[in-house]
Amino acid sequence: MSAPASMPDWYQQGLPHIWLPYSQMQTASPPLAARSTQGSHITLTDGRVLVDGVAAWWTACHGYNHPHIRQAVTEQLGTMPHVMFGGMVHEPALRLASRLCALLPGDLERVFFTDSGSVAVEVAMKMAIQYRLNRGERQRTRLLAFRGGYHGDTLATMAICDPEEGMHHLYGPALTEHIIAPLPVDAPSTQAFMALLARHAHELAGIIMEPLVQGAGGMLFHAPEVLRTVRQAADRYDVLLILDEIFTGFGRTGTLFACEQAGITPDIITLSKALTGGTMALAATVARRHVFEAFLSDNPEHALMHGPTFMANPLACACANAALDLFETEPRLEQVATINAIMTEALEPCRTLPGVRDVRTLGAIGVVELETLGNPDKLRQKLIAHGAWIRPFRNIVYLTPAFTITEADLRFLCRTIHTVLAE
Repeated sequence: MSAPASMPDWYQQGLPHIWLPYSQMQTASPPLAARSTQGSHITLTDGRVLVDGVAAWWTACHGYNHPHIRQAVTEQLGTMPHVMFGGMVHEPALRLASRLCALLPGDLERVFFTDSGSVAVEVAMKMAIQYRLNRGERQRTRLLAFRGGYHGDTLATMAICDPEEGMHHLYGPALTEHIIAPLPVDAPSTQAFMALLARHAHELAGIIMEPLVQGAGGMLFHAPEVLRTVRQAADRYDVLLILDEIFTGFGRTGTLFACEQAGITPDIITLSKALTGGTMALAATVARRHVFEAFLSDNPEHALMHGPTFMANPLACACANAALDLFETEPRLEQVATINAIMTEALEPCRTLPGVRDVRTLGAIGVVELETLGNPDKLRQKLIAHGAWIRPFRNIVYLTPAFTITEADLRFLCRTIHTVLAE
């Protein structure tokens, strides 16, 4: 990968030293050079403006550069940009923790802050496993996850992603072996799931799943009833249920949290992505009361031994508090419903195009599923040429826009997808 001669000096000098994510660096197209952002627009150094259809990997739910979040960051930066969270706390983190617990269902009431979704899931895994160890159940150290699932790129989380269809199958020999099952979406698969759980419950610490949408697995949807089935099964066999709402949390599926649509409470939930409105890195793992209480002991080894250096960073917590303010003061869920209606109508013409397998929407997620997608990079370049920042992957072209996107920009994105797929 070489830098075009027309790019600025910082690009020319820095590109040879960068390792980009999810990219075969020998063949990938040179990355775009972003200069600024505003709302749903990204301005490049060459002056082009792209409409962002994926909200910075599903994070910028309030749009870029929202003034309320920017003000919160500015004020916090002038007061205390960071302080260690070991043996010390601060107002932004404690306010955020109490607000999150008030919004979450049931008795999800103990928040452990981290700085990425993958680490939040690893903490959830450690909580579930140590919950068993602290109770003397030393054989219950495995997890059950689902095919089509994705929970992160760190070593432990790779082991609970789909081992065949996921991005991490090459690492198989190095990963801890967990149990991966098909989702119980109908009577036969539910019967198989219950039989599998009956065989393995004695060695399971928990079940982990993405509620309603398996995001990086291909934007695969399932009904709320599936969540209820899994919750009931977890209760029957005394297995902790972990919901990974890193993608689905904060309105993306149409409710503030996806689990609300099933009326269930997980034992542990993980949050990130839109938590700070896409401004700074922050994640949270939130546990129910009985999970937390299993760590209370006179034995110091029963404590949760985890502590990221930048845990509960005050700047990030200030961003998250400001982002929650916007859910209270601006009509985000109503905007999601409007986005859904527009995408449902505007993406439907794609269904008749050659090579299109399915078109589906849920909340502020719109998906055009193809029979095959041989070269996602080539398709992405075509979309960029039309002025749209959309990242196809696997066999899908999808939209996850900011909730504040204008109708004109959203319809432009839908038209662009149709135009490019029709070429």
